[in-house]
Amino acid sequence: MSMIVRRLSRAATAGLVAAAALTAAAHSAEAADTLGSAAAGQGRYFGTAVAASHLGESDYAATLDREFSSVTPENEMKWDATEPSRGSFTFTSADRIVDHAQSQGMDVRGHTLVWHSQLPSWVSPLGAQDLRTAMNAHINGLMGHYKGEIHSWDVVNEAFQDGGSGARRSSPFQDKLGDGFIEEAFRTARAADPAAKLCYNDYNTDGVNAKSNAVYDMVKDFKSRGVPIDCVGFQSHFNSNSPVPSDYRHNLQRFADLGVDVQITELDIEGSGSAQAADYTKVVEACLAVSRCTGMTVWGVTDKYSWRSGGTPLLFDGDYNEKPAYGAVLSALGGSGGSGGPGDPGDPGDPGDGASCTATYTRTADWSSGYNGQVTITAGAEPISSWTATVTLPAQQSVSSLWNGTPTWSGNVMTVRPSWNGTLAAGASTSFGFTAAKNGSDAAPTVGTCTAS
Repeated sequence: MSMIVRRLSRAATAGLVAAAALTAAAHSAEAADTLGSAAAGQGRYFGTAVAASHLGESDYAATLDREFSSVTPENEMKWDATEPSRGSFTFTSADRIVDHAQSQGMDVRGHTLVWHSQLPSWVSPLGAQDLRTAMNAHINGLMGHYKGEIHSWDVVNEAFQDGGSGARRSSPFQDKLGDGFIEEAFRTARAADPAAKLCYNDYNTDGVNAKSNAVYDMVKDFKSRGVPIDCVGFQSHFNSNSPVPSDYRHNLQRFADLGVDVQITELDIEGSGSAQAADYTKVVEACLAVSRCTGMTVWGVTDKYSWRSGGTPLLFDGDYNEKPAYGAVLSALGGSGGSGGPGDPGDPGDPGDGASCTATYTRTADWSSGYNGQVTITAGAEPISSWTATVTLPAQQSVSSLWNGTPTWSGNVMTVRPSWNGTLAAGASTSFGFTAAKNGSDAAPTVGTCTAS
């Protein structure tokens, strides 16, 4: 499909996309939260990697459409897939993913423009000048085809070595074009689609280490010199040998402090049960605690198609049942309930396990510049071991203190979990309180759905 035809097709289907978005919003209002809708309530996206070859599988497509608000083509936009012969582009598989995403009102992340791996055989033998020309032509050809349709691009992927040196990785681009190839790729990408977010993406940079320090120094240099970089992607592939770092949140925050967005781009965590669920919770809570963490993408819909399938690293098992990690992520995002899809209601942490609670708000004290608020948590017909409640404050207001709960923040949304008072008998209540400064607004905060486990 030519670029002009894609533009016309996109305009012709805009009404259908809008209708899909309205339908999704109505469904969300009527039914239990999903990953995408819960993340949207926190001002973020929740996405997944997608393979075009699986879109014809009904359970795969249904789970994708129900749960996620963003997609990343797994392999379909890489160089070998899109330009197998020099100057001859093919977009059939990538178009299938983009068109599907647009029909569901989903955003698309482009992955990836310049990477040392999955190159067609004609690229590596090129001389320096030819390679520079080919790199820029590939960026322009791929981004030009999807101009205006991609939320953010992984412009350069995995350009730094593992280990303690912090050096650049040997690749045709590094070896022949030198350090400047990354900057050149970003400048070319900005000209190709000024509206798209431009990201650098890498793995083993999730904590503070030599590799992440090298990326940090590059981003800091780019920002100081006006090189167009908008975001940094943290792949976040974890297992027992490479667990979620204790300084994960701190690392995300230090990059955000440079003036770029941060995104969790390829999340998967090997394991099962409550341990896996706890690790997923750490990741989600870290993102929610960093205001410029704009979203999270898990690297696949179901364990059976994961590149690490033996480690069962995703949120849905091979039969598309919700795993405990799914319930943990949904709860951490402030959502409640299951999707209504397949799942084992006896799984700990699964929102379908019968645990429920309600949250009600009262103002317990009031003065000219501030007030005290109290949120009462009441268990439903079954005992609960923990709860989560969200409180959205008017934009002007701020909280100066909170008691009987542990808060995390995303903008003006406060997510509160128990400090000591998580366990409640059926029908029993507890509460947390807070002091807020009005800052010119006397409006009441909004309390979201209470989530129990």
